[in-house]
Amino acid sequence: MNAEVVADDDDDALQALVTALQGQAQVAIAAETSGTALRKRKLVGVSFATEPGVATYVPLDDDNREARLAAMEPLLSAETPSKHVHDLKRLLAALRPTGVALRGVGHDTMLMSYCSEPGLRSHALADLALKHFAYKKTAAKDVVGSGKKQRTFAEVDASLVGDYVCEEADLVLRLVAPLEEQLERAGTTALYRELELPLVPVLLDMEWEGISVDSDHLMRLSAELQDRVEDLQERVFERAGHEFNLGSPAQLGKVLFDELEVHRAADINKPRRTPTGQYKTDHEVLVKVAQKHEVPQLVLEWRQLTKLKSTYIDSLPALVQPDSGRVHTTFNQAVAATGRLSSEDPNLQNIPIRTEEGRRVRAAFVPRASGWSLLSADYSQIELRILAHLSEDKALVESFQKGEDIHARTAAIVHGILPNLVTPELRNQAKIVNYGLMYGMGASRLANETGMRPPEAKKFIKSYFRALPGVKDYLDRSLEHARTEKEARTMFGRRRALGDIDSTNAMQRIAAENMAVNTPIQGAAADIVKRAMLAVHGELVRRGLRTRLLLQVHDELVLDVPDEERTEVERLVQDAMVGAAELKVPLEVTMGAGENWLVAH
Repeated sequence: MNAEVVADDDDDALQALVTALQGQAQVAIAAETSGTALRKRKLVGVSFATEPGVATYVPLDDDNREARLAAMEPLLSAETPSKHVHDLKRLLAALRPTGVALRGVGHDTMLMSYCSEPGLRSHALADLALKHFAYKKTAAKDVVGSGKKQRTFAEVDASLVGDYVCEEADLVLRLVAPLEEQLERAGTTALYRELELPLVPVLLDMEWEGISVDSDHLMRLSAELQDRVEDLQERVFERAGHEFNLGSPAQLGKVLFDELEVHRAADINKPRRTPTGQYKTDHEVLVKVAQKHEVPQLVLEWRQLTKLKSTYIDSLPALVQPDSGRVHTTFNQAVAATGRLSSEDPNLQNIPIRTEEGRRVRAAFVPRASGWSLLSADYSQIELRILAHLSEDKALVESFQKGEDIHARTAAIVHGILPNLVTPELRNQAKIVNYGLMYGMGASRLANETGMRPPEAKKFIKSYFRALPGVKDYLDRSLEHARTEKEARTMFGRRRALGDIDSTNAMQRIAAENMAVNTPIQGAAADIVKRAMLAVHGELVRRGLRTRLLLQVHDELVLDVPDEERTEVERLVQDAMVGAAELKVPLEVTMGAGENWLVAH
């Protein structure tokens, strides 16, 4: 392709480029940066493409960056021309420290692909180029190198970087038309335009704000857990009769199954093995034998504590950015096919909250200053409420409308008894089924999770469907629709292709059947949370409040709130979250605030 580079000292050429681009209907933009920290990345250069095969690169360095961006600002900050990019959040983040706004965004090709074909393994520009054009894009390592010889883009000759970034702008320009057609065919243009694209600046604001952590609390917790980890390890060695590498699956397998024969205590004739012949010691295997033997119980606890300690307790303090004093996670918008956001570096969505130790990690997340609180707002049973809405089951809808304990009510209906006669055990069985049916639960899994015998579990599920016929009808309709249309959709139009719904491979077919049932529910929950985020963020900005939206974790939003705004913000968040969707049952939000995330939640 023809990739031109505007020389570092050629101000006239830069001005001519800006003037020419301002007269275009559309322009594709790509950029490259140096540095990895979100708030410290520096733009190395920007490329522009207005026709296939032709692009221009504007290199930037510490000496000319400010002046050159000022020259490009009239173009970048104007509503026209329409500007197309790949991964809009990344470009906005690179521009943010410069103070230059990007307006007139036309398309984000990454989100276009995600909204129209969410099941793709990757929506990276290179993968889209290969898929749509059978074109192999230049890899970054071919420009900056890899390993010990890797350099930053700022250290590479401008002409080489220019070729690389111009290629990206050219590919973005070429992808817009086929991806527009793909969105139209999928029927997800509105989802892309009205939900996913507007969410990008909201997510960037959340990443930019970050969240404060109490490093002293984590250090104390680390020391405490280290003592417990060492104690567990000593107890395992004592019962094994010798020391070994507890973190080695091969050594652990030999100790458990050859020396201690823990499988015999659990009435298992042959322990499972990997393709290489060593014993399997994954979580599922250990849970089974731990019911009958102490050592696997100790190993499970050791694993849980060591993982929590290394993943969060010891790593979080090191992730605090010096310039902000806060931890800045990255929210991935184009990963989960269900529409859920994911979080990484660090992953703040996977902190376990069912264990005491996991909850204590949450206590390390604190407000930014005294006179502030963390506010947690969490949808209550949102997926069950969506199930009630979609299934229109009379008993389920009525129970939510009356504000009853849905699991106790379900147990009462299934067993034909008064609600006040429902025992904790019966309520737990109903709770497991209420949630499990959305994810393909059968009698064997219900038996495993409740301690029922398989015939009892099978009978319970039959009784459940007799008591809640609308739910059974919804499940059947979902499968019928998926088999006919080869897809599942949420009430907001999010689509998931299900090509394996009639596969001859039983595992693939069952997986697709489970997706057919849970995608409209789980996907709708994701859509509702995103709609709530847009509403909350928009209202905070409109009112000029100091409160900031920090995190989204499953069905929960976390905000940093100055005490004087708390009453107003609680009402604002409540209204925004409840009003994010109109269902046949009320959406309910539980809210709390306090000196840390644990107290708030």
